[in-house]
Amino acid sequence: MKANKLETSRSLELLINGIVDYAIFMLDPQGTIKTWNTGAERLKGYSADEVVGRSFSLFYTPGDREKGLPERALASAAEIGRFASEGWRVRKDGTSFWALVVLDAIRDDERNLIGFAKVTRDITERQQAHEELLQSERRYRRLVEAVVDYAIFQLDTSGHVATWNTGAQRIKGYAPEEIIGRHFSTFYTPEDLQREIPKKALAQAAHEGRFEAEGWRVRKDGSRFWASVVIDRITDERGELIGFAKVTRDLTERKQAQDELKNIQEQLAASQKLEAVGQLSGGIAHDFNNLLMIILGNLESAERNSRQVGNANLQRALANAKRGAQRAAALTSRLLAFSRRQALDPKPTNLNVFLNGLQDFLQRTLGERIELQTVGGAGLWQIEVDVNHLESALVNLAINARDAMPTGGKLTVEAANVFADEDYSRANPEVAPGQYVVICVSDTGVGMNREVLERAFEPFFTTKEPGQGTGLGLSQVYGFVKQSGGNVKIYSEPGEGTSIRMYFPRYHGTVPLAIDSTDPRPAQSESAETILVVEDDPDLRTYVSDVLRDLNYRVLSAGTAQAALTMLLQEDEKVDLLLTDVVMPGINGRELGRRAQQIRPQLKTLYMTGYSRNAVVHQGRLDEGVDLLEKPVTQAKLALKVREMLDRRSSDLS
Repeated sequence: MKANKLETSRSLELLINGIVDYAIFMLDPQGTIKTWNTGAERLKGYSADEVVGRSFSLFYTPGDREKGLPERALASAAEIGRFASEGWRVRKDGTSFWALVVLDAIRDDERNLIGFAKVTRDITERQQAHEELLQSERRYRRLVEAVVDYAIFQLDTSGHVATWNTGAQRIKGYAPEEIIGRHFSTFYTPEDLQREIPKKALAQAAHEGRFEAEGWRVRKDGSRFWASVVIDRITDERGELIGFAKVTRDLTERKQAQDELKNIQEQLAASQKLEAVGQLSGGIAHDFNNLLMIILGNLESAERNSRQVGNANLQRALANAKRGAQRAAALTSRLLAFSRRQALDPKPTNLNVFLNGLQDFLQRTLGERIELQTVGGAGLWQIEVDVNHLESALVNLAINARDAMPTGGKLTVEAANVFADEDYSRANPEVAPGQYVVICVSDTGVGMNREVLERAFEPFFTTKEPGQGTGLGLSQVYGFVKQSGGNVKIYSEPGEGTSIRMYFPRYHGTVPLAIDSTDPRPAQSESAETILVVEDDPDLRTYVSDVLRDLNYRVLSAGTAQAALTMLLQEDEKVDLLLTDVVMPGINGRELGRRAQQIRPQLKTLYMTGYSRNAVVHQGRLDEGVDLLEKPVTQAKLALKVREMLDRRSSDLS
């Protein structure tokens, strides 16, 4: 029996000494070391001879010994049977390690304390990993708290706010104590709540791992901001859902910039579309004007001859035909206005005086059911504009406004000074920053929807019944304002009326004194004056030549500028006036006029055009010193202008 006990004791000793990862040794009731295993020697660096008989407080740090930790450990183990703790311990060479310590009381059969069993394990690596994790968490927390441009916070599985960073407070306006515990749907708009967007967002994040979106969100003060939102699923080690990480960024400025860019692109596309249509319209108008001039001229001749015959039916038919041709001429004039190819003769204009003079005329045009108010202003800047075309534009707008108020209403024509800053110019790329005078025509009519607004300036587009309008009124206004160096905008909503604003650049020059140029001189030649007619259209050239011959002028004609220059180089050929078309193949009329002036410095040149193409009109104005007749030209107007030019030549020569 005794042998068995010795054998068992020997086996236990071998077992304990075989454990090298744990220090396992015994203490007496006072803490003196009684045994020492191989693991203790490896862990603490002492051999059994060096440490047996010494106090186990040897392994504690000086600070822990001063605090009485060894004595408290023994007392606790003696009282409750076990003491366990973690802390720094010291090896023989003075290095420290983080130890997991268990101290168990040993009692005899009578329950008397006879010592302690002490087990120590080096868990420095685990502690370091734990410390690194804590440091990482602290760094992450500091990082999240330092981020002010992003709202970074956590939600529990039901969507309630669990954490809240500084960026979230800055962006959304809530302090942590105000929002933690509340549902994150607090940040959504009523429209999104109705569509259950928060619920769908959490469901997608839980199922797919992530939810991303952009949309309007609401701050504490009720204001909205455009947000980029990411919701990520958070799971534990077993893959179970434990919450969500939510990141929100305020992208309102980017959204506004994108919307502004889109608006500018749409405006540029619309402007390019109108420009293309304008070029096509201008080309058609040029050819059509030549035809109309021949038609109108021959109708005028036939009308004069019919009076001699005394046939009333024939006179009536010719008058009707003439009115139709004149209406066609008016349409081509509007097409030229839209395509910005009309010849403008702008003059410095006082809008206060202009609007006062326009009041009565517009009121008669609109009728009694429309209340008209024209408003100027003190200190109103002057503009340089073709007054006749401005009056025509305002009449067109007034008539459109009247038609939009079938049961009556109010029309206001108001002028005011404005400054287009950089922001306005970015939103309206066709307008340069600077000072403008805006003429605003506002009505209380039915207004326009978005589709109509987008097409309002297109030629021939109209919402009126067939036969009630040509669809060229607004396009004429558009072309005139653009050719005058300004810009035109429409503001309208269905049922809220319409406001059309025409922006004209401020004129900084002085207003010249008006000169009375009325001179009742005869339109018919009283001497053998010679006119050189240059026109590439043979029918029109023949017609103009015949009209001038009927007025007793001597007429030479040429189909090209080169042929005309050849005639002018002949010294024996007398020419008193050059009457030339502007748009011709090869050398255009403007270049012909310059070369003719070099050959014969005293020669006057009168231009005719149905489509300028910038030959005699630049930046919306007639070139200085240019005399121009716009096709189609009546016989009376042609006769008067020719006579005026020849009389001016005679005056210059004398």
